[in-house]
Order: sequence, then structure tokens, then C-alpha cells
Amino acid sequence: MQYTSKYESPLGSVLLAADEMGLTGLWFEGQKYFALYLDQENEEKELPVFERAKQWLDIYFSGKEPDFTVPLHFKGTEFQNEVWEILYGIPYGQTTTYGDIAKRVAEKKGLQRMSAQAVGGAVGRNQISIIVPCHRVVGSNGSLTGYAGGIDKKKFLLKLEKGYKDTFFVPKKSTDNTDKPIMENFD
Repeated sequence: MQYTSKYESPLGSVLLAADEMGLTGLWFEGQKYFALYLDQENEEKELPVFERAKQWLDIYFSGKEPDFTVPLHFKGTEFQNEVWEILYGIPYGQTTTYGDIAKRVAEKKGLQRMSAQAVGGAVGRNQISIIVPCHRVVGSNGSLTGYAGGIDKKKFLLKLEKGYKDTFFVPKKSTDNTDKPIMENFD
């Protein structure tokens, strides 16, 4: 059984999901792949894991790196879970590329190479946004692409962490699902 709770962030409403093992989901309302792996039968209920996740988010949105973890339970495919584990290890305020993640997955599997596009698909379906920081993944050329919550949220989160670089850009043909600005001049 999965349980849900809501959180109000500076970027809008967030739905949290958890089971007895840990947090299974954290989605911005209306994002791409919203609640993809949430059980159809779920119950809204406050749990200790939600309290911990909300404390983590409060600290994070205050512009500080939280100094504790939230128990997580990935519910994707084996490949997605491998990618999400790598995402979880990206340090606060830093970025990596889809290609770098693909190299790490290939090394782990003993393969010569792995498709960065396949990695991008798994990154895009990350079910635990922010805490599993898929917003810290950028294109090898500095393009900001592929954030299910929207490119403006990705920019906001990177700027909040002071990980945004002037060389980052939004490609003309973006996978972003929204064109609504969040906070253009966030510093």
C-alpha cells in the first residue's frame, strides 16, 4: 500500500508518496509522468517519512543543503533504479551530463558504451524529484533539457543551489512541457 501527502513548495504544489520502505514519489502537480508508479489504490495519510521529507524540503528551499537523508524506495525497472542511484549521488550544487551517467552505467554493466538517450529516458522518469536530483543533469553542450517539471523549475533549482552556469542554455527545440516562467530573475 502506498500513502500520499501534499507539500507546498515555492514552485507549486508537490505530491509525496511512500510505502513501508520509504519515499516512492515526489512530483510537482501536473508534471510530465506525474505519479507514474503510484498505486491506483492509495491513501492520504501523514507518516514519519513524510515529516522527514518535508523537513528536508524546507531546508532545501531555504537555500541550504540538508544534512540528513530521507529513506527512499525506488519502484522503477532495474535500469531506471540504477540510473536513479547515480542521480542520488550527484553532489549539491554540481551538475553532470547524460553522457557521463551513461558511461557510469556502462562501466557497471561491463559494456563498452551505453546510450545517453536511454539514460535520458530513465532520468526523465525519476519518481523522486529534487531529493533524487535529476535537475542536476544537463546536456554535454550545457543545454538545459529533459526536466519533467519544466525547464524553468530546473533553472530555479540550479540557481537555488548556486550550481547554475552562464554557459547553460535552453535549446530552441526543448522537451520542456511548459512555457510558463517561474521566477526569471531568481538570484
